[in-house]
Amino acid sequence: MKRNTAAKVAVASAGAMLLAACGQGGPGADSGAISDDSIVLAVLNDQSGVYKDLSGPNSVKAVEMAIADFKEEHGDDAVTDNIEVVSADHQNEPDVANTKAQELYDRENADVILDVPTSSAALAVANQAKTKKKLFLNVGAATTELTGAQCNKYTFHWAYDTYMLANGTGTAVTEGGGKNWQIIYPDYAFGQDMEKSFTAAVEGAGGSVDGSIATPFPNDNFATFLTKAAAKDPDVIGTMQAGGDLINLVKQFNEGGYADRGISLAVGLMFITDIHSLGVEQFAGTQFTEAWYWNMDDEARAWADRFLEETGTRPSFAHAANYSAALQYLEAVQRAETDESDAVVEELEGLQAEDVFLRNGEVRAEDHRVIHDAYLAKVKSPDEVEEDWDYEEIVATIPAADAFRPVEESGCEM
Repeated sequence: MKRNTAAKVAVASAGAMLLAACGQGGPGADSGAISDDSIVLAVLNDQSGVYKDLSGPNSVKAVEMAIADFKEEHGDDAVTDNIEVVSADHQNEPDVANTKAQELYDRENADVILDVPTSSAALAVANQAKTKKKLFLNVGAATTELTGAQCNKYTFHWAYDTYMLANGTGTAVTEGGGKNWQIIYPDYAFGQDMEKSFTAAVEGAGGSVDGSIATPFPNDNFATFLTKAAAKDPDVIGTMQAGGDLINLVKQFNEGGYADRGISLAVGLMFITDIHSLGVEQFAGTQFTEAWYWNMDDEARAWADRFLEETGTRPSFAHAANYSAALQYLEAVQRAETDESDAVVEELEGLQAEDVFLRNGEVRAEDHRVIHDAYLAKVKSPDEVEEDWDYEEIVATIPAADAFRPVEESGCEM
């Protein structure tokens, strides 16, 4: 793992000297530097609803894998042997997420909360992190508000966001000839942010968004909304749904025969679990922006093989990103020789890191956006699939520096 800066090496060394002066040794010693003599990582997500498969209980398993790898890497030199995972279901409700976050920080003594799909829920947790001065490493939510107007010192945005998704898919589809769009989006923070980001990307590529339709969340009937969008004769209907809602919409789009009318479907956010649930033939040829793919190279596949042994399924990018966030958090604690929040934040800010998920990864100090390479992907046709879960073709790599919103545009005041 790479050090943030030479200055931080000096800080860590000074901390070790201070512990030694107190007769307390370094990492692994009973120094009292670890609160409650343990590190507690909490996974807060949807474990029973529309986002269960794309993250859910298997993200807990991914975090457990990170802990195992951390312990194997550091052995007796690890800052502590006492590392545990707790989890809770936020049911995709911001008020539930708010309550659960308080309980995890206060009652479960969580040092960090990870994941939290559903942007409205993540914004609630970010506020709790700020209040409690405890870390929140967001993986599952996409709103750019977490690194924008609602950024804070203790929140980091790890995997993807609406700017990244729109910058890839919206631009590529428009430049490929899909000039006139209708957008269907879920009416909560994520969908509202996606609608704005995709509109900006489409217009920036020379297209136009001639209508946007808000839908309830969650929802299982999109027929009326699709009919209304198709009545405008667009080149593209852009769907901003995810998880179970996306599966329902795509199924109804295909049943409605809209592709036969020359209307293409652009998917704002897709997980490999969505393709697996509905079938590759339902998505064949669809382009979308991917944060990570289990079979994109040997390193990713090797980790995905381990994950398959543990869970019986292939990982989504959310699973890999939760592994990455947990591992980098533990490495930051190791360097800081404490789980004290401000010290860990200092270790993470400016970090340049490579792991199974992060390629050309960097934690921007200014807004806590974690940038990394992203990918333009296409769903394979059924005859191209060579094995189970072999659903995607990586069409192009979007370099980390280009994939995410420029820091000067974030509006974050840390």
